[in-house]
Amino acid sequence: MPTNPAIEPLAESPRRAWPSARAEPEPTPGRPWPSARAELAPTLAESPRRARANPAQSPSQPRADPGRAPAQSLAERPRRARADPGPRPDYTPAVTSRSSPLALLRDIEGFRRAVLGWFDARGRKFPFRGTTDPYLVLVSEILLQQTQISRGGPAWVRFTAEFPTVESLAAATPAAVLRAWRGLGYNRRAVNLHRTARIVVDELGGVFPPDVAGLERLPGIGPYTARAVASIAYLIPVGAVDTNVRRVLGRVLAGDPAALKPRILQSAADDLVDPVRPDDWTHALMDIGSTLCRPVRPLCAGCPAESICRYAAGEGPAALPAALPAARAGPARAALGDFKLTTRWLRGRILDRLREAPGQAWTSFGEPIGDHDSTAVRTSLRAMERDGLLELEADPAADPAADPAADPAADPAADPAADPRADMRARLPLA
Repeated sequence: MPTNPAIEPLAESPRRAWPSARAEPEPTPGRPWPSARAELAPTLAESPRRARANPAQSPSQPRADPGRAPAQSLAERPRRARADPGPRPDYTPAVTSRSSPLALLRDIEGFRRAVLGWFDARGRKFPFRGTTDPYLVLVSEILLQQTQISRGGPAWVRFTAEFPTVESLAAATPAAVLRAWRGLGYNRRAVNLHRTARIVVDELGGVFPPDVAGLERLPGIGPYTARAVASIAYLIPVGAVDTNVRRVLGRVLAGDPAALKPRILQSAADDLVDPVRPDDWTHALMDIGSTLCRPVRPLCAGCPAESICRYAAGEGPAALPAALPAARAGPARAALGDFKLTTRWLRGRILDRLREAPGQAWTSFGEPIGDHDSTAVRTSLRAMERDGLLELEADPAADPAADPAADPAADPAADPAADPRADMRARLPLA
């Protein structure tokens, strides 16, 4: 069977015939498959067990009396070696399944050529594209998880200028990493990236795992990030499925991403990856999803997959509105959308204060911040300490009346920073 065959619908595809018990298998080119009968002959001749009268007897036929003692024990009986079938033919098992979305894609090679041809001509240029250093690729993927790509490029340049290697990042303090992460938000990403760097240097000899399973065991690396690093840095043909890629493949294969279960879509993404250029394939699908296959009003006319896309053929859901109706944008919705009332905003302001503090200096927190009272501030401080974003202790300069030691009912052995009434001070973590 040729490599990478054109995929036809299931109803038109001839089923692959497997060797039966009554017929000898056909030899594989370049590696003949030994005859089962020729291989069995010496084994049966040496075995004291009685051979069946009919070698093609079906297992469903009645067997000998199970109560009769065997002629030879299992420990002494020679085991017949399985015939080596040689290399398996190159085919996609999912294509032969009626539930597979790939059964509807007639020409995988044509799809790959169209997507990569479009990428070669119109793919976006970013400073982090072109590198195969797994550390630099990982930094770009972590940065882009919750950061717009227009901001992610310059941020990647600044961060990798300060920490150009995984060894330099591992040697830095968490405080230095968090200061370099300023303005990017979702600061736990920086903490997990720093932890990953220390694991790679201290436990893996400075070498990132070259496989998806090994990458997923590192802090903060999930299925998408692991596959993106594997395909870009190690050229492993695996599909990295983020929101953009899910939308592209879901529309092409089923007309609607919601029509495919995540497991089925991931399997299809793995099967569609170009085996020669998995790095460019990953970038190409991301670019198509960001620039053409948009959530609202996709630009199907310019998409390289338009001719085979089920969504473009009108099989997808009704077109989404360009914006929410004006009736929905009421006062309640505006209140819910006020970012300054969120815990995320409060945590960001706390970290901004800590970043501005010089060196290892402590910063006291006893007053409200914005619309968040002192109780909310202390609650966020304790949560950020658990996340590894800061070090926390009771403020020794606080009012003694607020100190838990001034309360006769307080437990003198308790941690003062754990008391909800105590003022606290914090600093960025040093270790």
